[in-house]
Amino acid sequence: MKYTVVLPAAGSGKRMKAERNKLLLELSGKPIFIYTLEVFDKDPHCEGMWLAVKEEERQLIEDYVKRFGIRKVKGYATGGAERQDSVRAGLELAGQSEIVLVHDAARPFISPVVISELVERASESGAAIAGVPVKDTIKKVREAVITETVDRAALWMIQTPQAFRYELLLEAAHLAQADGFLGTDEAMLVERMGHPVQIVESTYDNVKMTTPDDLIYGKAILASRLQEEQS
Repeated sequence: MKYTVVLPAAGSGKRMKAERNKLLLELSGKPIFIYTLEVFDKDPHCEGMWLAVKEEERQLIEDYVKRFGIRKVKGYATGGAERQDSVRAGLELAGQSEIVLVHDAARPFISPVVISELVERASESGAAIAGVPVKDTIKKVREAVITETVDRAALWMIQTPQAFRYELLLEAAHLAQADGFLGTDEAMLVERMGHPVQIVESTYDNVKMTTPDDLIYGKAILASRLQEEQS
């Protein structure tokens, strides 16, 4: 099953404590977002990528895309004030596609196997997202006092990619815009329409590069993968 992917890439470096877009920071000599694009670029089922970027960073990002030989980037949307705005702009630019994925450009370690299952599930049910079961004990806290220990059996940490039938996600995005509703992810916009969203178990390696600690983890993942390739 073929798909297209929208990648919001108009973030900042605030939580990374960087003075520029965290996606431009390097892991082992390569910008974070290039690792992400390479996963989709190598996938024969991916028909194209659309990036939502800051206008002032567009040329720099285009230069990196050319330098590293990324072939499937089809266009660039101007990122909005919120991530949700950036994704909607990317969707509108991409045009109609049966299945569309939304993926954080700051998640460079997504598994192609997970991508394939997400696309299959979305084609069947309309919506599927990646996630992993919560491993830690979770407690509700109020004013520094524990009020409840939550049963973690039903709790998942949600990731991207999130996969949808194109028309479903576009309708959800436009409805949220009309209602002035701001969601924390694309699935939330679809959920509020009453449409069920399936979950596909991902890997814990699919971490989002957000803080300096994540960069350390990212370098460890790269080193481990290189060692596996050489063994």
